[in-house]
Amino acid sequence: MPTEAAALFLFAHQDDEFGVFARIAECRRQGLRVACAYLTDGATAAATAERRNAESLAVLARLGVARVDVRFAGQELGIGDARLPLHLAAAEQWIDAWIAGFGQVDSLHVTAWEGGHHDHDALHALAVGAASRHGLLARTWQYSLYQAAGLPGPLFRVLAPLPQNGPVCARKIPWGERLNYLRLCLSYPSQRSTWLGLFPFVLLHYLLRGVQTLQKVDPQRLRERPHAGALYYEKRQFFTWDTMNEALRAWRAASQPP
Repeated sequence: MPTEAAALFLFAHQDDEFGVFARIAECRRQGLRVACAYLTDGATAAATAERRNAESLAVLARLGVARVDVRFAGQELGIGDARLPLHLAAAEQWIDAWIAGFGQVDSLHVTAWEGGHHDHDALHALAVGAASRHGLLARTWQYSLYQAAGLPGPLFRVLAPLPQNGPVCARKIPWGERLNYLRLCLSYPSQRSTWLGLFPFVLLHYLLRGVQTLQKVDPQRLRERPHAGALYYEKRQFFTWDTMNEALRAWRAASQPP
């Protein structure tokens, strides 16, 4: 088992890694061990958990991530896709044990607090709590996937960090890498319908901006709605902010020592 410093990546779903392709590759070039964990099983009507696991494993392997360093916690815990806010306590215990298993943690990466998918926001809250307990807050980064701040109807932005989450650290991605990452985005055939909506925006991002963006995390943001107006998961009627806020409140209360 490798013993070098580890860069840790938390994902809600298999394919969420598309938001940090360049960061994963950068960490590997720096000689860091990269470890990834998925906190829902990812199973949908169109694909089994095993199929989605295989797709992400193949993508991560092409980025230099060892199979032994990828865990499918959602499958281990029986947490279904879109169900993470309902299993915060079990996920919290798993994440704490996972982080504690690494001798030296260089950095922790998690989905942004942005109102795109309720699993993403729930995972963000879990990671910020774990980072605080493990002394990693200063080395924890959030990455945007998609959000709908200020947009009408069903419209959304992809890989667009919210200003409310603080200063953005952006690294320009060389053209060769951009083309490689676009090819990787086509490596999730089980999610074809999802990627029909995502891919055009990802393509534009790589053509027009071509940067890897990260932001630090702030525990105080968890007390705030990700942005004003309807969140994307509310527009799609997947979840509501009130339900999310109540789930987080109950989780915090249960986590407090007697």
